[in-house]
Amino acid sequence: MTLLVVLTFGACVEEIEIATLNENEAEAALVVEAVFTNEVITQKVYLSRSEVRLDLETDTIYSPYLPLGSRPVDSIKMETGATVSLLNENGEVYSFTEDEDGIYLSNTPFAMEMDANYTLDINTNNGTGYISDPITVLGTSTITNLYAEKAENDNGEEGIAIYVDSESLEGAAEYFKYTYDETYKIVAPNWQNFEFELTDYDGIDDTVDYSLEVVEKTVEDRICYNTVSSNTIDLISIAGITQGNVSKHNIRFITKDNFIIAQRYSILVQQQVQSANAHSFFKTLQAFSQSDNVFSQVQPGAIYANVHRKDGSVENVYGYVEAVGVTEQRIFLNYEDFFPEETPPYAFNCGFETAKLFNNPMDPCPQGLLERIDLGTVTYYSDYVENLVPNANPICVGPFIFVPTICGDCTVLGNNIKPDFWVD
Repeated sequence: MTLLVVLTFGACVEEIEIATLNENEAEAALVVEAVFTNEVITQKVYLSRSEVRLDLETDTIYSPYLPLGSRPVDSIKMETGATVSLLNENGEVYSFTEDEDGIYLSNTPFAMEMDANYTLDINTNNGTGYISDPITVLGTSTITNLYAEKAENDNGEEGIAIYVDSESLEGAAEYFKYTYDETYKIVAPNWQNFEFELTDYDGIDDTVDYSLEVVEKTVEDRICYNTVSSNTIDLISIAGITQGNVSKHNIRFITKDNFIIAQRYSILVQQQVQSANAHSFFKTLQAFSQSDNVFSQVQPGAIYANVHRKDGSVENVYGYVEAVGVTEQRIFLNYEDFFPEETPPYAFNCGFETAKLFNNPMDPCPQGLLERIDLGTVTYYSDYVENLVPNANPICVGPFIFVPTICGDCTVLGNNIKPDFWVD
């Protein structure tokens, strides 16, 4: 059969016409992702398979050209039932156990030692063995300063820039990759301590028996927190620089009208010291993600993966296994410290509304309140007050004022449990 396959690289999508393939030739490739660190932690290995499908409108081949953790998991077939272990040159073996589908965790926490060679050993559930090239933590560096400044981006937009400085500690610390987790506080602007409670409603018409009450809330949904991980490739090289330190490297820029900094914001930055080979690999992926046509210059086969078959058979394996020296630092910031006279808009345009309990199709009125409550799209604000909705059509006025759920319930955007690290 002749097959059109869609490959996704970052935000770029291209169609490639592949010559006639049979089902065996179209078999999905193994994707291996692992970043082992010099921290004493539970280390992780991700295994999956690229997808070959015929539904071009909704399905894709899994892309290995995205940073670890940013995969579009709804289009991935995770590789389950594998045996995974990490071996070092001294004969030590660190075994891994599958925790979730395709995610393998080390049985005990451990740290990679400096200048020691390690290899990742994988045996899939179909009996095929794979092994990585030797990987080594080559150097360490420490973040000496993580700080924020009022700044402008290349488009002339005002905002807050996050910068990092670091100093090399030992070994060959010349190539760096940066990732971050940002956490922000969310306060629902139209929160009230009461909510609608609708029971016995079948959504048919106003002749049904139903009960609608306004009751006190039992769940905290005014203040929430949301954490988002970086999904870009951020690299820097200081190879050949005499000082050997990183100075004012821009990690993140947030425009001043971004609601994530409206209340309180925190960012945890991790700096990873890479090998030259790993840096080259991710540099190539970075170029792919920024290209309008990823196949115009480099074909996928030109990207070197450092995992291969144990028996020497030629097989495409995607992803990369690396050992890095890491350091982390966290800062908090408040919007008013940078823009004291301004307040960024909320994530949604909130407004007060009223509506009859049921919508009569003969009236020029919006969707009835009971139907909206049943769908979970609105939350209670108050009993009807005319001056809150002065432009409401008189024949559409109902007994209550309400707002979109996102405006009165922060759990639409985040988690109502304060993170352990959070400091107000």
